[in-house]
Amino acid sequence: MSSSPLALALANLLVRPAFGSRRDPGRVFDSIAAAAGEAPGDRQFVDDFRSLLGWWANADRLTPVGWQSAQTHVRRHLTNRARVRRLVAEHPEIEREPIEKPVFVVGLPRTATTVTHSVLSISDEHRCPLLWELLTPDLDLPPRQRRKAITAGRRLVQGADLFAPRFRDIHAMAAEGPEECTFALPHALMPFSQARIPEYQDWHCERDFVPDYRYLKQVYQVLQYGRPRRRWMMKSPMHLENLDALRTVFPDATIVWCHRDPVTVVASFCSLVEHGMAVSTRPLDLEGIGATWLGLLSRAMTRGLAARADIPPEQLVDAPYSWLGSDPATGAPKLYAAVGAPWTEADAARLPAAVARPKGARKHTYDLSRYGLSRSDVESAFADYNTLRAEVDHA
Repeated sequence: MSSSPLALALANLLVRPAFGSRRDPGRVFDSIAAAAGEAPGDRQFVDDFRSLLGWWANADRLTPVGWQSAQTHVRRHLTNRARVRRLVAEHPEIEREPIEKPVFVVGLPRTATTVTHSVLSISDEHRCPLLWELLTPDLDLPPRQRRKAITAGRRLVQGADLFAPRFRDIHAMAAEGPEECTFALPHALMPFSQARIPEYQDWHCERDFVPDYRYLKQVYQVLQYGRPRRRWMMKSPMHLENLDALRTVFPDATIVWCHRDPVTVVASFCSLVEHGMAVSTRPLDLEGIGATWLGLLSRAMTRGLAARADIPPEQLVDAPYSWLGSDPATGAPKLYAAVGAPWTEADAARLPAAVARPKGARKHTYDLSRYGLSRSDVESAFADYNTLRAEVDHA
């Protein structure tokens, strides 16, 4: 099994007395919202999370730890939103902070987006959001508060490593390392990796994401305010489904689109979801994971390809998996040149650490059939993308 049975069993036992509260998610939400605070004019944002928590409470096979995770997710987003809105109200000049020519690393998950982001982070001229900053976005903090925020980030990582030790082998996280925008975006696909929430999926697929990206920009403006301005390097595979909204808010962004065989991608990502979801949902429905994520990822790709047609060629970089997946020393300078950044000797010296696997990490193995999927299923779902990928690989 993908989780630590004893640690997880003890945690579920510890929080089980509070598990019954999911029968009244409205009352739980009211308590969370009251503690977080609410800015004037933010009713829609709050109501959307009220709906999410209500749907999450009804998720099939949810564990006590899974219910606690749902509340933590909602609490973090409401608390951060209230803080960001308060800071902008107190310092209106925050919204005048320029986020100039940012780079967004996108693509299906498991296409080397993480290592690409890591490589882009090594330049002194670049600025990547760190995990602890995304968990609690704020102005430049005094040393004591900063240490407290970093410690909270470390505890999150330690909890993930404890309950799902194999997850670290697949996607390692570090509180003080570069992390993806998913932690700041209000409504990305993250909840679907923890529980099956069909009502939220229907709502998600009809949503206008421009307000979410406007808020994401505010988060980065807060993190930039009062600090040296450097070029932002952002990343999330989940941007793929909302490139139109992203480019509405960040019109001068450079899009680095990572590519890899979708058969490998889907199998690897379903394995990642399995290891993470086992913490929140028991027993797991492996075929349900396969069906859900084949649908979500193929939909994201369809939307991404449609939005791609409107991206100016000079703002689009196609990054084959081979660039950093097999030969980083050759691929990293290509990547920097493609985004218009100099590659220096200092960057080259930092490269081995940026692409190294975590010490002690085990090899990640996966099997598409484990999730009720076949190669033909995936190839059919990604037929249009495979045509593009073939062109990129031979460019």
